Amino acid sequence: MNYSDQDILGQAFEDALEVLQQHSDGDIQYTPENETEAEILPPAETTPPAEQKKPKEDGTEQAKDEDDSASVNTPQADETTRSAERKDSVWSLGDGTPEEPEKHDNSQRSTLFIEKPQSGSVNVGENITFIAKVEAKDLLRKPTIKWFKGKWMDLASKAGKHLQLKETFERHSKVYTFEMQIIKAKENYGGNYRCEVTYKDKFDSCTFDLEVHETSQAAPSIDIRSAFKRSGEGQEDAGELDFSGLLKRREIKQEEEPEIDVWELLKNANPNEYEKIAFQYGITDLRGMLKRLKRMRREEKKSAAFSKILDPAYQVDKGGRVRFVVELADPTVELKWYKNGQEIRPSTKYIFEHKGNQRILFINNCTMADDARYHVTAGDEKCSTELFVREPPVVVTKALEDLSTYVGERIELSCEVSEEDANVKWFKNGVELTNEPRSRYRLKVDGKKHTLIIDEATKADNATYSVMTTGGQSAAKLAVDLRPLKIMQPLTDQTVMLGKEIALKCEISENIEGKWYKNGQLLPASDRVKLYHKGRIHRLVIASSVVDDEGDYMFVPDAYKVNIPCRVHVIDPPRLHLENLGDNNTVTVVAGNKLRLEIPISGEPTPKVMWSKGDKWIMETGGRIRAETYPDSSCLVIDIAERDDSGVYKIMLKNEAGEDSANINIKVVDVPDPPLAPNVTEVGEDWCFMNWEPPAYDGGSPILGYFIERKKKQSSRWMRLNFDLCKETTFEPKKMIEGVAYEVRVFAVNAVGISKPSMPSKAFVPLAVTSPPTLLAVDGVTDSTVTMKWRPPDHIGAAGLDGYVIEYCFEGTEEWIVANPDLTDKTRYTITDLPTGSRIFVRVKAVNAAGPSEPRLHPQPILVKEVIEPPKIRLPRHLKQTYIRRVGEAVNLVIPFQGRPRPKVSWKKNGASVDKNQINIRNSENDTIIFIRKAERSHSGKYDLKVKVENLVDKATIDIQVVDRPGPPHVVKIEDVWGENVALSWQPPKDDGNAAITGYTIQKADKKSMEWFTVIEHYHRTSATITELIIGNEYYFRIFAENMCGLSEDATMTTESAVIAKDGKVYKNPIYEDFNFTEAPMFTQPLINTYAVAGYNATLNCSVRGNPKPKITWMKNKVTILNDPRYRMFGNQGVCTLEIRKPNPYDGGTYTCKAVNELGEAAVECKLEVKGGLSFFRLLMQGVPPHIIHSYMQEMQAGNPEGK
Repeated sequence: MNYSDQDILGQAFEDALEVLQQHSDGDIQYTPENETEAEILPPAETTPPAEQKKPKEDGTEQAKDEDDSASVNTPQADETTRSAERKDSVWSLGDGTPEEPEKHDNSQRSTLFIEKPQSGSVNVGENITFIAKVEAKDLLRKPTIKWFKGKWMDLASKAGKHLQLKETFERHSKVYTFEMQIIKAKENYGGNYRCEVTYKDKFDSCTFDLEVHETSQAAPSIDIRSAFKRSGEGQEDAGELDFSGLLKRREIKQEEEPEIDVWELLKNANPNEYEKIAFQYGITDLRGMLKRLKRMRREEKKSAAFSKILDPAYQVDKGGRVRFVVELADPTVELKWYKNGQEIRPSTKYIFEHKGNQRILFINNCTMADDARYHVTAGDEKCSTELFVREPPVVVTKALEDLSTYVGERIELSCEVSEEDANVKWFKNGVELTNEPRSRYRLKVDGKKHTLIIDEATKADNATYSVMTTGGQSAAKLAVDLRPLKIMQPLTDQTVMLGKEIALKCEISENIEGKWYKNGQLLPASDRVKLYHKGRIHRLVIASSVVDDEGDYMFVPDAYKVNIPCRVHVIDPPRLHLENLGDNNTVTVVAGNKLRLEIPISGEPTPKVMWSKGDKWIMETGGRIRAETYPDSSCLVIDIAERDDSGVYKIMLKNEAGEDSANINIKVVDVPDPPLAPNVTEVGEDWCFMNWEPPAYDGGSPILGYFIERKKKQSSRWMRLNFDLCKETTFEPKKMIEGVAYEVRVFAVNAVGISKPSMPSKAFVPLAVTSPPTLLAVDGVTDSTVTMKWRPPDHIGAAGLDGYVIEYCFEGTEEWIVANPDLTDKTRYTITDLPTGSRIFVRVKAVNAAGPSEPRLHPQPILVKEVIEPPKIRLPRHLKQTYIRRVGEAVNLVIPFQGRPRPKVSWKKNGASVDKNQINIRNSENDTIIFIRKAERSHSGKYDLKVKVENLVDKATIDIQVVDRPGPPHVVKIEDVWGENVALSWQPPKDDGNAAITGYTIQKADKKSMEWFTVIEHYHRTSATITELIIGNEYYFRIFAENMCGLSEDATMTTESAVIAKDGKVYKNPIYEDFNFTEAPMFTQPLINTYAVAGYNATLNCSVRGNPKPKITWMKNKVTILNDPRYRMFGNQGVCTLEIRKPNPYDGGTYTCKAVNELGEAAVECKLEVKGGLSFFRLLMQGVPPHIIHSYMQEMQAGNPEGK
């Protein structure tokens, strides 16, 4: 559904014509059904608010916004009138932007209001307040609230004398209260309002209506041409009815018909022509016309103060006099006159006159500022009217004249009109021209004279220019042409030396731009090429010419088919460019390679080139050595260079501008000869040391260094050892595998390349001695021997370890004596036959195929004399206490000790010798071990250890305790039975398992079932009272003993049973007070507002509790639902469900669930909205919020009434 601007205007004019026709026949009376409701078109079809907000030229925007928004929501009329008003509502939008209603689309829609503003009505001049309340219990800060009028107008910017916004907060109830108060309401305040509240991602809104009542009577027909012209100056409603902002790109009126009846013309014209006719006949305020007609159609209530009231409207010509007359019922009542709400005071312009009961107001010399609304008050009553000041049409008194001119000239098109400062519009080929700052067109107004100015004319200005007023028009043709061009000074041919300035100059008869061309290509300005234009002179300057600057140049003036050519010739003497050659112009070539020596040359014209070596000329014909000549270079070619080709070559250049020559030294070099086979002089674990002699011939270039390679003897793959040249003739290869045979070879390197490899060296095998032995220490000393011990070397190598050599020397001498003539593979050795009391130094060497290692020397001299060390038992900490093990576990105790010489060790158990058949004992020099494979209780006892060295003794005692589970208690008796209690006693078990009894476990069994149940655990005494037994039963009891190993395997049971007799005690049942489980109905989960899709089942759910079980009743719009097959009601565990089968839009409404029992009742309710058809469902599935879909569906239904 698309509405163009012409359709909207057309429909508005048709409605206006119909209203005036009815009014002129005297048939129209105001009823609520006659009011129309302006509805907003769907967003895709609405004029953008940015265009609607453009201020009119002669009015203020605020009054426009208030009046426009007032027409947005009024009571609904018939479908035709409503359609017309809806079209006109395109121009009646508020100040907001179209994005505002949708700015919360992505917010979570929630219910924040606990009280929403309600619709209301008010009389003109009275006050009204709208209240909204928001609960703040779950809010951390104050929510944001906005009040809107219509769809976009934000009322926060309108607060002032007539509108006040207030907010308060109640701390006890935690409720925010927001108020909007309208003070002294005006008629245009009526309409639809909206209140929005947001908090973080929560959003809620509601709409309400305001009706403003005012009494008025229908007025007689008025002249539309004079009624709807506004100057916009000095009026309260200035700018609100200015229709000139809608006039864009209108067509030029062909004929003037000032006497035509405008209403008849509008009736018979196409709606697309309404805008044009409105401008031609001075109707500039279309929307103002419609709004004033609406006021005329309202009926007035009968007044008690006035016997005759003002007419609804008056009309007067500009400069004329108008007379307002009212007749009072009571002549003593005070009367006041007002214009746009401002009281009128007597003056020369405003004259008051009394004639009996008549009160007359004269307004002299009426101007456009007097075009306003007037009212008169008598006591508490008033009556009002509209005054329309008719302005005479503006006509063109002096027409435009055709004009011919040349490009670049200043153009002025002038006309004169009948009124000063009149509204005049200019057009170019029917397109309106505006006086914008950056426009080429300037509009000048001097009284009645209006001028269109174009400073510099172009050919694009060829057009028909016209001027239009409200009463006439005029047109003229403008022709812009080029002046004939003359060449005052042509370009001249030039010959320029290379590097000199090129200056081209020409002069033409017109001051116009132009372009330069070189060889037919456009030549733009650059840092090197400078283009100058001053007046009629054009210059091209190149400060430093190059060879590429030679060519045909041409200047072409813009807009003319004329060119001015010339020729530029650049000359240059011959020159050799030897910058790329080395020092002394030396060129080195490798023997056997092809030499192509290219020497750049320059010169204009191209010079002649000659090559020579000594007295011999080098020709350009074929040969191993030849010359080749090209336009910008010359080449000396030697196909296969030889040593004899070395020498001095001469090149000579010559042309008509001069000559040049140079000597070039060519040197032929080759790779060096290979060196001799290298010698390996020393080897190590993974390295060797090698040297060689330089090659006999260095290839004509100094030797730069050498590359060394190696390989395994059994392999054929050589590996490069150095990637950086070795400058010396010695090298040390590393990272070889020990025990593998290798060969090495050498390459010589000069500037030309690498020589052939030398002959391989003799094969060699890297081997290394081991590292010294470690941890050399004294193991024992006697009067004639010293025993040493050590650990093997940390690194042995591929050569292995053959054995050790032990050497010693006496303190004070340097002679080392070998203690073992033969190698020993042991790491302990005793040096014998030493003199008692002597001091010796000892060292040990490891020996392999590579030789002996570095010696490991004992740091201190060793005294050859046996030393007695007292025995000392180092008893572990856990053996200083009783060592407890369970029967069957192993006992393995290691007790270290020390002493010299080797101590004697003895064990005793409980003072007697240890039976070695049951207990295993092993002794060494440093410790003793006692081992029992499976411990038995007989192994418990005190074990005494004695360590003895000669007469010195050390002792230690170890207490070993082997434990087991205890036996059962001894003799369990029933001592007494009374009531529900039995007293038991028993004696400790005879066998405690070699551990202390830690407690007892008591069990009972009913004689009937003989199932045992534990009564008491971990009980420490030998008597106990068993309570809470069942009267009438007969019980047996048994008891287990317990120690650290656990319960005894068997239990001792009482020989007799204990009977809990029924006689002797009367059992009394306890008295309990009944708990009151009754409660009134209470809903634990309320109903929630729901959207449903027509044709799809919908359910409403809530939960309730109460005792007795409450009766559930469902209601729709306060009416109980009974026996309706479209509804299913069921409940389960307090959850109440109402299912609506395939609802339609008529099923929407307020649903209530009511629960009643004898203690009270409770009810919850919700709103159900049923959206029609598949369109709503599809939108809902696409994620569109329901309130947006609801608004869209309403607009679609309003915009397509035929489809309802």
